[in-house]
Amino acid sequence: MTRSTLKRALRRIYALLIVVLGISFLAKVADHVPLLAGSGLEKFLKDAYEYLRDMSLLIATGGVAYITNMFQKRSSFVEGLKEEWRDIIATKSALFAYTQLEQPTLEQYIATFCKLSETIDNMRSVYQNVGETNGLIGLYPYAPLHDMRRALQTLDPRKTPNPDADTRNLVRDAILQSFYALRETFLEELDLEEPDHPLLISSGRRAKKSGSTGSARRAQDRQRARQDRVSPPDPRIDELLAQLYAKENATAKPWRQPTRDAAPAPNGRA
Repeated sequence: MTRSTLKRALRRIYALLIVVLGISFLAKVADHVPLLAGSGLEKFLKDAYEYLRDMSLLIATGGVAYITNMFQKRSSFVEGLKEEWRDIIATKSALFAYTQLEQPTLEQYIATFCKLSETIDNMRSVYQNVGETNGLIGLYPYAPLHDMRRALQTLDPRKTPNPDADTRNLVRDAILQSFYALRETFLEELDLEEPDHPLLISSGRRAKKSGSTGSARRAQDRQRARQDRVSPPDPRIDELLAQLYAKENATAKPWRQPTRDAAPAPNGRA
């Protein structure tokens, strides 16, 4: 179920709810409206109100079931879209890798072509063709996939045994252009939102400092003590791990700075 289909269904539900509430409200205030009091319309509204009240449980149950079914269909549809998008990304990577081969074999070409063909056909499990009828095939919903296929076919080893670098680069650029055009529209259906905590700068660095809380270190010490009581350590292994741990923690890295305090032994050993 696409987003537009879901919105249309919700609008119908909201409209029906407004009508039901409107009828109920008019039925309750009909006695106070001069034009309705004592008229046949008042009796009709009263009867309608009584009917809606008697059927309220059934109406509510049916409404909840209908809405639940809609959102289940939407959830399945979105999951299918995500699966198809993962296939598209994997296919794009396979196509890009193929364009980097100076002398691709026929087996490599067939494997890449089949992967792309599967992605194209799997789209039909998510969308039908645009303008498709009982008598018309319609238009494939995402034409850039076929552009990628046609570009790949120009590198068929049976037709182009030794493609030069310029040819392969042109095909690569055509594939990437098609992919970016596809991505711009395909992902619109997924209702993506901006992240609450994006990292927008280039050359980002870790903001947190090395270290942990005192309670975490004490828990580490207790865990090591319990382990030593159950299984005595091998001195050789313990010494090796202690040296490696100390060396690693004393070595500065772009993402980790050594602490000024003496580095603890591995796993909390003193």
